[in-house]
Amino acid sequence: MIVVVSGNPRPHSRTLHLAEEVGAALAERLGQPVPHTIDVAALGTRLLQSGDGAVADALGRLRRASVLVVATPTYKGTYTGVLKVLFDQLPAEGLKDVAAVTVVTAGVRPQADATERHLRELLGELAAVPVTPGLAVVESELANAGTAAAEYVTRIADAFTADATA
Repeated sequence: MIVVVSGNPRPHSRTLHLAEEVGAALAERLGQPVPHTIDVAALGTRLLQSGDGAVADALGRLRRASVLVVATPTYKGTYTGVLKVLFDQLPAEGLKDVAAVTVVTAGVRPQADATERHLRELLGELAAVPVTPGLAVVESELANAGTAAAEYVTRIADAFTADATA
């Protein structure tokens, strides 16, 4: 199962759109069903409420995924706090052996590259297996999200084996 996670605190963001394009391209390439999307903007303050059903469902989907597409805009030089709040609710090794594709948007290339590295480190702490390279996109490239996603998935397709997508 492929799960797309958007860490943008704004609903219907360009980061979300790009992440969904990557997820759809991966699903098509791997012969998987349409990915499920978790948009932290939709979870809002429920991320901070113990026992919230929507958050529990999102965490369960994260843990059951075989492939995660995790996207974030760059905020203050790294991934968003709301994305971190979601992932902080997972146990140690909560993403063990899950293939994790990182997708980052930023104003300029150095910010995008640094944030992508930080996000990869976060996912590694949860025992996910980050797919390299991640996708780092700057503002000027966001208008062509579908093309950027398709080209990226073509570049990383060899990282996936039958075992990774079962």
